[in-house]
Amino acid sequence: MATPRLATFPLRAADGGPLYVDVLSGARPGEVRPTVVICHGFKGFKDWGFFPKVADRLALAGYTAVTFNFSGSGVGPDSEVVDEPERWFRQTLSDDLADLATVVDHLAASPPPWIGLLGHSRGGATAVLQAARDPRVAALVTWSAVSTFHRYPPADVERWRREGRMDVVNARTGQVLPIGTDLLDDLQTHGNGVLDVLAAAARVGVPWLIAHGADDESVPCAEAERLVGASASERTRLLKIGGAGHTFGVRHPWAGTTPEFDSLLQATVGFLAATLP
Repeated sequence: MATPRLATFPLRAADGGPLYVDVLSGARPGEVRPTVVICHGFKGFKDWGFFPKVADRLALAGYTAVTFNFSGSGVGPDSEVVDEPERWFRQTLSDDLADLATVVDHLAASPPPWIGLLGHSRGGATAVLQAARDPRVAALVTWSAVSTFHRYPPADVERWRREGRMDVVNARTGQVLPIGTDLLDDLQTHGNGVLDVLAAAARVGVPWLIAHGADDESVPCAEAERLVGASASERTRLLKIGGAGHTFGVRHPWAGTTPEFDSLLQATVGFLAATLP
């Protein structure tokens, strides 16, 4: 088996700026491999914690693994902090979906046409939206995915509107990161349409692994149950990881794996092997 190699390619993001994309593959010249696109969550980025390990494991398993930073993450290509704060401030969920579509469009323009999506938390919900509308997606895996983007109490929304911003504190870096009202406007306009996660879940027909930590402190496991309940497909499978939280015990920077994460990764690779052509 060839040693995985890392490459990048430049794309234009939904906000008009650069889209930072990494491609890891052990394919030999001329070899065609199925591709898995990995989507990070809110306050995440392509190099957070377990994502490089996931990409490496998938590449060793015979896939081309693609990671990228959503434009609204505000994280540059080689950074671990928000160093493009204006992009973070202007983030929207629709831009997330458009960024993912841009990556999939680029990959699907060349063989093979088999695309798998793997998304964590908010990125999991974005992957659900894409899988529901894109026939090129052949398999879906979501980890700790949210079942709705409507997550803000009315009092918080009122204050957000009044002040024109909501401050988010990154506990890891101590950064105070204000988000503007573009996200609220987008959710108000599209939250019950294009951005309706449960409605999209009902349209997902490809094999779908819904994995969730039984002790998730950020996104309750009940949200995984809602996704399963919304799915109309017999090919949707729920996997609860006992004792696991939102990131399955993994932290950033990477300090080693956990039994919960090992179990999750093994199940994910096995699922993709059985379902992605």
